[in-house]
Amino acid sequence: MPRPLRVAIVGSGPAGIYAADALLKSDVAGEPGVSIDIFERMPAPFGLIRYGVAPDHPRIKGIVTALHQVLDKPQIRLFGNVDYGTDVHLDDLRAFYDGVIFATGATADRALPIPGIDLDGSYGAADFVSWYDGHPDVPRTWPLEAEKVAVLGVGNVALDVARVLAKTADELLPTEIPPNVYEGLKANKAMEIHVFGRRGPAQAKFSPMELRELDHSPSIEVIVDPEDIDYDEGSIATRRGNKQADMVAKTLENWAIRDVGDRPHKLFLHFFESPTEILGENGKVVGLRTERTALDGTGNVKGTGEFKDWDVTAVYRAVGYLSDKLPKLPWDVDSGTVPDEGGRVVQETGEHLASTYVTGWIRRGPVGLIGHTKGDANETVANLLDDYRNDRLGTPGSPDPEAVDAFLAERGVRYTTWDGWYRLDAAEKALGEPQGRERVKIVEREDMLRESGA
Repeated sequence: MPRPLRVAIVGSGPAGIYAADALLKSDVAGEPGVSIDIFERMPAPFGLIRYGVAPDHPRIKGIVTALHQVLDKPQIRLFGNVDYGTDVHLDDLRAFYDGVIFATGATADRALPIPGIDLDGSYGAADFVSWYDGHPDVPRTWPLEAEKVAVLGVGNVALDVARVLAKTADELLPTEIPPNVYEGLKANKAMEIHVFGRRGPAQAKFSPMELRELDHSPSIEVIVDPEDIDYDEGSIATRRGNKQADMVAKTLENWAIRDVGDRPHKLFLHFFESPTEILGENGKVVGLRTERTALDGTGNVKGTGEFKDWDVTAVYRAVGYLSDKLPKLPWDVDSGTVPDEGGRVVQETGEHLASTYVTGWIRRGPVGLIGHTKGDANETVANLLDDYRNDRLGTPGSPDPEAVDAFLAERGVRYTTWDGWYRLDAAEKALGEPQGRERVKIVEREDMLRESGA
């Protein structure tokens, strides 16, 4: 009887789990069957959902329920706290699996090459997100001394950062934030948050629901300057062809024409302001300089030569994420992705790297919402299965699942399992129960491993 198709997936965020789901729904899952091992460098699964989504987004975190149902399937095993490139390498995986899918996402901040970006008080949004989401590998404290703060970027990450900075600690306490984050936010001195976009309202990358949520907080007064409401032919075409862009523009228009209220924290959304320099004194941020821009007819903008200095003492750049380079895989430096054709990894020679695939942000860059990842995974898995049916996959020397356990044990790798996640999950919920909270996130890696039974 033929053995099941053995597939390794590196990364247990939505991209990796959607790939596993696509394999389980394929005709191969029936006969000869599929056997999937998911490797995750964190002790807990779910990637971006656990460590990249703001804690006050319960609807997005509801996606975990669907992902949970996939990982519950008996054909899947989880190996947490296993770092690709350190604990396990590509050649190791090829010894155990017919195919390897990389779904590692993006965790670093994309660079913003303007003067002053390295000053004390200039931060990457990804680092701040990791702090408030309780990532085990970042410091437990965050400097929140600035009363006036700038956030550069007009995507959902910029909104998350601005909202967390503008809300009170007590507003966020019902969420899963760990105690160190609550204490840090209680000391937050920010009273004015300024969000800057270099283009106009029609080009903002906010999702409509996330934008509207800004205005739901009793402590945040959202302010839009009527002069920033401007459209050219390209902008009007964008609104006509994109329902989300139109909804965002309408929300911004409504905020621009209303009277400013008296909620204590002011959150300004600025458009047509392109950051040109972070101003410093004695190595610290003392301001931000922007150049006023104007629409050019196509929806893009050009500089006007008119500059303005803003009185801020902290700057957060939220201009995009960047994936980490993966050892032994080809790499496109400009896009921060692994070159591919339909999910098949492509070498510099133009040939496919045998039995090796990518999906999600490591494949196409950190763009799109979580739902877009599903189509990506389906395409990658379809091509892996096509290679399988046409005998283009390599043959592993040790396809027995137990060989993986033996290998990790021999290497001394302390790994978590799916059963271990259930234990950690129960421990976090038990921490939240006395406070009437759904859970309190456990932060320290050692504590996570212990609660997981690793």
